[in-house]
Amino acid sequence: MLRGFDRLSLTKHKNAKRYKRRMNLIFKDIKQTIVSLANTNISKERKTVLQTLSEYIKKKKATGQPINLNFICTHNSRRSHFAQIWAQTLTTYFKIPNVFCYSGGTETTRIYPTVLETFRNIGFQQQQLSEGKNPVFALRFSATSAPIIAFSKKYDDVFNPQANFCAIMTCSQADKNCPLVSGSEKRIALPYEDPKITDGTPQELEAYKECARQIGAELYYALSRVI
Repeated sequence: MLRGFDRLSLTKHKNAKRYKRRMNLIFKDIKQTIVSLANTNISKERKTVLQTLSEYIKKKKATGQPINLNFICTHNSRRSHFAQIWAQTLTTYFKIPNVFCYSGGTETTRIYPTVLETFRNIGFQQQQLSEGKNPVFALRFSATSAPIIAFSKKYDDVFNPQANFCAIMTCSQADKNCPLVSGSEKRIALPYEDPKITDGTPQELEAYKECARQIGAELYYALSRVI
């Protein structure tokens, strides 16, 4: 007959094994890409900024509060989606609970098709949920996790948190034109070069791949320091 302590230990062991099995269901190609991100060179200056994000998440995690991250750029069509989707994927990879990732812009356009193509090439499953000028997509990185919903919206859209979130500015233009992000409790400037400059050129797909990799690598660095 198991004593109380033994039953508790057995329960924890079973829960750990169950979580590990869920982790193993992250799609193989995506896991391989994630592993490769660890070897990316990141400048000292960028690491300092990324550490600010790590500390924010650590503090929220320590108090058991939901961790809401809203990645913001001008059009919510490229960089902010790269960041949102990678951040949600990586928090699962690093077993950081209660993290909810969003994205928004200072204006609404649509998620750019090459962003979706880039994630498909990495191994994300995709489903288009609506038609029109600003279609909605669902992306899956795991067989068990809820899909990530991706579409262009303003940062203060009702789909996004209205308070108690960290605003991460992924482009300098949005950072400059949006001096106050209503409801945010923390603001971090983490700008990236816009791959839009290559649209319609032979370099387009490679530029988007590189942008996705840079954002993924930097978020890998930040989130790996939370655990």
